[in-house]
Formats: sequence, structure tokens, C-alpha cells
Amino acid sequence: MELIDVPAIVKANTHKWFNQTLTQVNSSVVRVAIVEGEYHWHKHDNDDEFFFVLDGQLLIDLEDKTIALNPREGFTITKGILHRTRALQKTVMLMVETSDIVPTGD
Repeated sequence: MELIDVPAIVKANTHKWFNQTLTQVNSSVVRVAIVEGEYHWHKHDNDDEFFFVLDGQLLIDLEDKTIALNPREGFTITKGILHRTRALQKTVMLMVETSDIVPTGD
């Protein structure tokens, strides 16, 4: 067992888009992501994914609406749903998804 120091990971990061697996819990992984800017539209045909914002604001664009997540708010994207994430400022979030998920989409 090892302590996971998320603030240290955030402080050491120099990229606008960063994604790192922190730990595996059964068949899922917990990832930290540091994002700024816009990601491409994609979907995951076989897996749900959960986003939880720690700092900043994450916008999740769906085909018919945009979800705005602020610190301490989360949202689950159901498998098969076309979406993209974007952040107007540096945003730090946790993601929970299966270890099989391809972050760039299926």
C-alpha cells in the first residue's frame, strides 16, 4: 500500500492534458487528469466513466446539452454516449472507469 499524493502530482505536471492511473480497484481504475482546453468528441461503447472535479471547472458536452462540473461535483457518462470534455481553465479531476477503457474513445 502506498500513499497517493495528488497535490504533488498536480504540482509536478507541466502539460495542458495529463492523465495518470493512480490505483486499480477491482476491475476499475482511478485516474487523475489535469486538463485545459478541448478534447475531441468520442464515446466508449462498452464502458461507463465517472468524472469528479477537484479544482477548476469541467464542461462535458453531450449531443443535446452541456454539463458544468465545479469542485466536489461528479457526473457519470453512460456507455455509448457521444461526448467531449473541455476546460476553460486548468482543471483537476478524478475519473473512475474500467481498466479496459481507451481514454481516446472506441
